[in-house]
Amino acid sequence: MNISLLYIMKLLIVEPYFTGSHKRWAEEYAMQSGHEVELLTLSGHYWKWRMHGGAVSLARKYHDHDHDYDLILVSDMLDLTTFQALTRDRTSKIPFAIYFHENQLTYPWSETDRDVEAGRDNHYGFINYASALCADKVLFNSQFHFDSFLAALPNFLKGFPDNNEIGTIEKIKHKSKVLHLGIDLKKFDNIQPEKTSSDAPILLWNHRWEYDKNPEGFFKALYRLDEKGLNFELVLLGENFSQQPGCFEKARDHFGSRVLHYGFADSFEEYASWLHKAHILPVTSNQDFFGGSTVEAMYCGCTPLLPNNLAFPEHIPPEFQTGHLYSSEEEFISMLESMIRNFREPHKDFSKWVKQYDWQTMAPIYDSTFSSFALPK
Repeated sequence: MNISLLYIMKLLIVEPYFTGSHKRWAEEYAMQSGHEVELLTLSGHYWKWRMHGGAVSLARKYHDHDHDYDLILVSDMLDLTTFQALTRDRTSKIPFAIYFHENQLTYPWSETDRDVEAGRDNHYGFINYASALCADKVLFNSQFHFDSFLAALPNFLKGFPDNNEIGTIEKIKHKSKVLHLGIDLKKFDNIQPEKTSSDAPILLWNHRWEYDKNPEGFFKALYRLDEKGLNFELVLLGENFSQQPGCFEKARDHFGSRVLHYGFADSFEEYASWLHKAHILPVTSNQDFFGGSTVEAMYCGCTPLLPNNLAFPEHIPPEFQTGHLYSSEEEFISMLESMIRNFREPHKDFSKWVKQYDWQTMAPIYDSTFSSFALPK
């Protein structure tokens, strides 16, 4: 029997950066959980300031709450040490868990970031390290994330002048586990347009338009395949911020009418419709601790072509990996060419594999996990 059915907890999720995937994850779990889940949040702006000062504002807001909680779950964007210090009069006996959507030790920083230029980028990684150290339980959204964070800690700590406290790494590892991201995949079932009957496959980009997703590598491959005379169409979805990489505009100009959609989808229905219509999902990311947009596209029937590193191999069973994971730029281009030429051939159904991340499956796992962290008093 699910532990959550035996013990309904009062659980508080504290999120300083309440937008995008962080917001969806918290809201969806709150709706799907068998526990009583409340949210304590700040708007999703100024991520660096949220990591610095968000804990102070959220501690003030916490004191406005009348409730006591059985467990407090915070995200990696919170400076947990500061939050605990400012709320210890009410939280000293409440267990804390931290959920790492990403971390600032291994996240690839932009070379143009002012903090990198000034040598200040280590501070954000230290917030993540210290928060993991003082949490009672530490959760990662993928095995890759778990492994890479712990692997990065020795060199990170050795970079400081003395008292490196290498022994704390084992303490963090001992209280850590993987809890995969939950995603509302079932909602995609309500929108299922047919794949197009065109002779050209639709290639999909449905990630953020930022450097860590490596759009330059994506378009570089497309230009080479275009030079070979391959016929394909493009759907370029995702958040395009004010300082988006210029390669998107260049690609729109180059491919013209072959770009069927460009920019953010106006509604979920439009977004889901394009995922169902697309045929091939070529992913070139330099960073993905889980890859929620990839999972969504796979669930909707896109054939994936993914890097053979990061979290991506976790989304494909071993018997499906041949032909869908690449290890170099040349291999990526060669495999993508083959997929384009043969896109009408029968392909594997990846939706059956990634449906494990739907909240219908994940919410009971979350509930049981959190119940084990905070047993009845």
